[in-house]
Amino acid sequence: MSSEKVIKKTKEQSIRNSIYGYFTFTALVAVCLLGLAMYIKLSSSLTKTVREDSIGRVNQINLSVESYIRNAIRLSNSAYYGVIKNTDLDDETQDVVGKLALLREGNKVIVEDIALISKAGELLEVVPASRIRTGYKVNKEEWFSKTLEEPDTVHFFNPEVQYIFDIAENQYKWVNKLTRAVEVTKDGKTEQAVLLIDLNYSGLDELISNVKLGKSGYVYLMDADGNIIWHPKGSLVSANIFKENNMQVKNQPDGTYEERFDNQNRTVIIKTVGYTGWRVVGVMTNLGISFNLTKDIFFLVFIFIIIILLVSLANGYISIRITKPISELEKSVNELDRGNLDARVYIGGYYEIQHLGSSVNELRLRIKKLMKDLDEEHELKMKKEFEVLQEQINPHFLYNTLESIVWMIESEKAEVAVKMVTSLAKFFRVALSEGETIINVKNEIEHVRNYLMIQSIRMRSKFEYTIDISPNVDAENTESLKIMLQPIVENAIYHGMEYMEGEGLIEIKVWVENQELYFMVKDNGPGMTQETMDNLLSSDTKKVQSKRGSGIGVKNVNERIKLYFGAEYGLFIRSELDVGTEVYIHIPVKRYMPKNGRQVKGQNE
Repeated sequence: MSSEKVIKKTKEQSIRNSIYGYFTFTALVAVCLLGLAMYIKLSSSLTKTVREDSIGRVNQINLSVESYIRNAIRLSNSAYYGVIKNTDLDDETQDVVGKLALLREGNKVIVEDIALISKAGELLEVVPASRIRTGYKVNKEEWFSKTLEEPDTVHFFNPEVQYIFDIAENQYKWVNKLTRAVEVTKDGKTEQAVLLIDLNYSGLDELISNVKLGKSGYVYLMDADGNIIWHPKGSLVSANIFKENNMQVKNQPDGTYEERFDNQNRTVIIKTVGYTGWRVVGVMTNLGISFNLTKDIFFLVFIFIIIILLVSLANGYISIRITKPISELEKSVNELDRGNLDARVYIGGYYEIQHLGSSVNELRLRIKKLMKDLDEEHELKMKKEFEVLQEQINPHFLYNTLESIVWMIESEKAEVAVKMVTSLAKFFRVALSEGETIINVKNEIEHVRNYLMIQSIRMRSKFEYTIDISPNVDAENTESLKIMLQPIVENAIYHGMEYMEGEGLIEIKVWVENQELYFMVKDNGPGMTQETMDNLLSSDTKKVQSKRGSGIGVKNVNERIKLYFGAEYGLFIRSELDVGTEVYIHIPVKRYMPKNGRQVKGQNE
């Protein structure tokens, strides 16, 4: 087997394998989505369990907070009734400070300090030893006055920084204040005072901080007025970075309800703490149920394997159906490239491939006919026509276009691939023009439009194009020489657009002026020197550089126009380096008369 055959075989297999791979990948994605849907459905059956577990956790936290409160109240009772009441503070034998210190030591997990403050705001006793901050008026504080106004109530206040006493280490901690009005005896006289117990905030933090509801839920604590006492993101809440719906929650009764907050659906659980009016609030933003059902998992894996096998078989069949017609058509084009115009052109596969194969075959037959007519009366004109048609069946153009179509199929861009195949077929259809050399302006414009569409898709929109036909042009009934614009546009693309760093632009304009028909092809490419412009229209073919968009087609167009319309007509070029090029076509205005009274098949057919 020759190296050329090996390369072609490898290429065919690569295309087939690529399509197979892409289709299989798509199917796997679909299977994964199906599995996800099944997983969600199975998970939903556990939602009730998670909800009930979360309610139980909130209730447990509520009990823990209530226990925390009761212990604090019990401590205040011990301090008042066991140490302060019926004890003369001026009697040094009573050792009030020592008893309070002993009481604090036994509850140091939750107690920061214990203080006894007179009605006038003077510090009577305190443990550990410290003094009221200089200039601070305790009796001016709201918590102090509220305690004296409601002497029969034990008061709890929201967390705040311990600021009353001078701390030797200057380390002020967060505390929860517990206060109650008490009677103290001093020098045999009874007076009213305030018992202050600063509860360690960390004790409350330890009760709640490690609790999670479901996968990402959390718990926070607030007072009866909606003020947040504790939150897992307390610093963010204080900085107003993280928002909480506490003001709405305070109006809700105890229980469970659903809410929409901050673009999330949330489940909220509320439980009121006894005595204080505080409320434990549980929030679940995502139930995130995880399960470990081995039987169900094995069943799903089995189903997935079966589906994958079926999909693989189906994709193998589809890839063969898609690639085989393209490969056969490519073989036919290769034979034409070798000069074998008697080669059979494959016509099969899907409609678009059949259409393309039929167009290529008709083009082949047209070329053969033109070759036979070279020795006849209109030899020169037919030769020029043959050269134009050869440019249209340029194997490089067909190769590139077919490769682009295959790439789009591999990339699952079926609509774009169909569009490109259809444009290519219509491109050849207009090129044939049922043997006519003269066509109307409409079909000439449609021919170049199809070419521009193919090249724009193939080059992945590296350039844009516009086509502007003046209202004074009767495109349907005005004649044009066939394939005047496409060679000029091709030259603009390959020498102006293909190697540009920025976005290219091709403008085509058609207008009538003084009963003369003008076409202009303008690009924003690198431009040309005067020498290059002179060479493009020179009769010396040796001055033309190459075959690919080189100028052979441009020269051919100029000579064909002069042959058909006269020496005063043809092309005119304007160009400026680093600015762009303008090519003007000048022909007379003539009414288009279809051959045999029939219109040439164009864009809409």
